[in-house]
Amino acid sequence: MCGFEVSMYARKDSVLAKVLYNTAARKETPEPTRLTMNDIKVINLFAGKQPDGQSVVEQVRVVPTENDRFRLVQSPAFVQGLASGDEIRYDEKDNSFELVSHSGNLCLRVLARQGLELIRDNLNAELIKLGAELDYANERLLVYSIHVSCGFKEIEAVLNKHVGKDENSLWRYGNVYDPSDGSTPLNWWLDLDKDV
Repeated sequence: MCGFEVSMYARKDSVLAKVLYNTAARKETPEPTRLTMNDIKVINLFAGKQPDGQSVVEQVRVVPTENDRFRLVQSPAFVQGLASGDEIRYDEKDNSFELVSHSGNLCLRVLARQGLELIRDNLNAELIKLGAELDYANERLLVYSIHVSCGFKEIEAVLNKHVGKDENSLWRYGNVYDPSDGSTPLNWWLDLDKDV
């Protein structure tokens, strides 16, 4: 399994247990952080504008950290620039956010017109071995989180093997490219190497 930070979720007696090991900072969390469902909040984040100018918001599951800061529990499906574990500062008045710190996780989005069940099964078999988590799934969309230390080449090889073979499916990163142009790398992962 890859990772500077690995999140593991287990359901036991209605308790969502989250264990974080932060090896990027060369520290292990001494005690697992145990979250109950009451610890998890849902906030609305601005995700963009519709063609008619209406704002689009996405409900995102978070855990409050301090003041107006929150840590994402899962990668979002539509909000750009964020992934599971990232910490944000949130303004409830306009649903805006500011990224405070990256967790090191990549957000992977897989979209399909049809046949997503087979794609999901194939991806799960390989991505979960690399340490990915399936954060969200429906009949047309999958959202995964995986640590950048697994390597872009390795992750993309798995995705390209199972997605986009026809015109019915495609995959995209949710937090790798600048949302304003969709092609300029954000390069936030380069800062992670400096911390090691």
